[in-house]
Amino acid sequence: MQGLTALFLSHETFPLNQQHTALIHAAAGGVGFLLVQMAKLRGARVIGTVSSAAKALLAFQAGADKVIRYDRESFVDGVMDFTAGQGVDVVYDSVGLRTFEDSLKALKNRGLLVACGQASGEVPPVALNRLLGCRASERGSFYLTRPVIRHYISDPMALNQQASLLFDYLSLGKIQPPCYQIYSLEQAKEAHYALESRQVTGKLLLKSQAM
Repeated sequence: MQGLTALFLSHETFPLNQQHTALIHAAAGGVGFLLVQMAKLRGARVIGTVSSAAKALLAFQAGADKVIRYDRESFVDGVMDFTAGQGVDVVYDSVGLRTFEDSLKALKNRGLLVACGQASGEVPPVALNRLLGCRASERGSFYLTRPVIRHYISDPMALNQQASLLFDYLSLGKIQPPCYQIYSLEQAKEAHYALESRQVTGKLLLKSQAM
């Protein structure tokens, strides 16, 4: 599911190419790690945001051109520095409430904000005029979308096509799956704590002794 999500976001929601610069939040997460790789596969420049040094390393390993520790610095400032004040063509924002407003500020003129998650909470209703942007920056006329996978993969034929492309990428070594950590069922409490405290990168698996 995470692979298919990264696929439709990078190939269809905003079809990335070598002319684009993308900002990907949570670049070391399950979807983010794959999305960075697919964006690079399509030729785009990628800025990733993360919250720790370990996650920064993973984002670089995925191919990000620049990684911003948003727990230490403003990702808007980092984006503007990297793009010479132009902003990015697209922001993939899976964080939600905490990053939404600044994600808009990171967009270039007529850029697209893809609200693809809400890990930090649901974004409140957005006034339409908020997409006008800031007159002082001469950037605005932003686009906003909230995509979900069922609208992109709505029948068995589409699922087969997208899954085949995803597994071709994997089998040919064009993308690498996220790392994972295994906990026993007896460690379920510790696993939940790791998730809640954002210590996890990639996937977390619970394994029973019977497996």
